[in-house]
Amino acid sequence: MDLDAVETALAGEPAYRVRQVWEWTARGAGGYGEMTNLSATTRALLTEEVPFSTLEPVEEALSVDGTLKTLFRTHDRHPVEAVLMRYRDGRRSVCLSSQSGCPLTCTFCATGQMRFGRNLDAWEILDQALHFRRIEPIDHVVFMGMGEPMLNIDNVLRAARRLPDLGVTHRRTTISTVGWLPGLTRFVDEVEEPIRLAISLHAATDALRSTLMPVNDRYPLEDVLAECVRHVELRRRKVFIEYVMLAGVNDSPEHAESLVALLDRHAFKVNLIPYNPTGMFDGSSRDAIARFKSVLDGARLPSTVRLTRGRDIAAACGQLAAAALPG
Repeated sequence: MDLDAVETALAGEPAYRVRQVWEWTARGAGGYGEMTNLSATTRALLTEEVPFSTLEPVEEALSVDGTLKTLFRTHDRHPVEAVLMRYRDGRRSVCLSSQSGCPLTCTFCATGQMRFGRNLDAWEILDQALHFRRIEPIDHVVFMGMGEPMLNIDNVLRAARRLPDLGVTHRRTTISTVGWLPGLTRFVDEVEEPIRLAISLHAATDALRSTLMPVNDRYPLEDVLAECVRHVELRRRKVFIEYVMLAGVNDSPEHAESLVALLDRHAFKVNLIPYNPTGMFDGSSRDAIARFKSVLDGARLPSTVRLTRGRDIAAACGQLAAAALPG
């Protein structure tokens, strides 16, 4: 739903018409034909001039755990994937992409191995969430899909600020970054809404992190974490640390001790992520993850082990890697 295009198409109508179109769309309407407080002429005009979605669904995959992954293509045929995660407690969380592909080539992430396309605009980001909203109500959103959100910060924030209309509050919205500093600094300075911040960390030393994430050579740990601490001081909200567990790489008790030394337990909470296979590493065993977590627990550094969803359909964290679309 490109409201800018809707506004142009309805330039001769009262301004509130655009608001009516958005209200119907955000509630899960499946098309202009359902918008009964618009005249038949207006609905026909919109149907002819403005596609109802900026994205075309191409393929869907359903996991045994209920997770749904959708492959979309943009108007210029770039592939984009997004995921609806269903939880037993009733939560419905959507993982959104901010780019087609990702230029930052983290070694453990499948998205970094695919060809980078471009930034998505705000409406293309929102249309991923709206696609799933038309299936069922949603209440959480994470910007953890394809791409680095802080490289597309304007469109990400523009999309995030409309999510409450879909039923997703700011407190249930999380933006994840590898630590792209220009965008992160803007987030800290400009975002007053209680949108959650997550840092994709995965190592507690610059030497190891740089081997896993080349971006660390440009923006090292000290600089990234300094911005995180500034965020905590300015907004009074903890920062979430994402830490993917790679067997024999970053999962020893010694690595856990380094993480404890690096992070202030009053400022950070750690999410330990079982590695989802992309062919480059082995995932840590349950015992190794438990030993790692016990070190964090002993130091009273808050931590959880993330529940993996959609692994069997390559929809889990780090697995989104849409192929180029034919035709």
